[in-house]
Amino acid sequence: NGEYSVRLTDDYIPEVRLNKRWLQRFKQRKGDDAEREYFRKKIQSAQWIIDAILQRRQTLEKVTRAIIERQRDFLDQGPEHIHPLKMQQIADQVGVHVTTVSRAVDDKWVQTPRGTFPLKRFFGGGTTTQDGEEVAYELIKQKMLDVVAAEDKTNPLSDEDLMAKLNEAGYPVARRTVTKYRKLLKIPSSRQRRQWGGSTPA
Repeated sequence: NGEYSVRLTDDYIPEVRLNKRWLQRFKQRKGDDAEREYFRKKIQSAQWIIDAILQRRQTLEKVTRAIIERQRDFLDQGPEHIHPLKMQQIADQVGVHVTTVSRAVDDKWVQTPRGTFPLKRFFGGGTTTQDGEEVAYELIKQKMLDVVAAEDKTNPLSDEDLMAKLNEAGYPVARRTVTKYRKLLKIPSSRQRRQWGGSTPA
């Protein structure tokens, strides 16, 4: 009905449960007091682990749902529509500590209509454009990729030129930021991107 649903794909993970044989023995009050106390502690520890796994599963689902709600435009229209998002915002929405969110999304991936991404992909700061619109740093990186893809390869743009192009497009960034993003995106320097035209002399 026009909404995204979230499902945790952990069917391949075996279920953790208490051993029925030992649980039944404990309930039947077999053994002396020392043995029963031993079983009680072990069962209590096992149940704690089971509850912790369930709670972690529920937290991951809640966190993912909150991320999907915040990044609906990303899923509907593509990565260039990602919004600035901090883990603290998700923590406040879900009602957990920010470190819980950090642990929940660590090394977790989500399959979406736009592809499969690490959950951390949806987090990031942002800046304000010249028009006063908040944009994610991820969007600026995407714009940089577009500018580099469209450049004249016989005369590629320097980091200074890239900065000017982004500023012209309404994205105020410093040259050092351009250099940082270029390296993160594994874009070679302008010298390395240059393609030499013309014929080879005889």
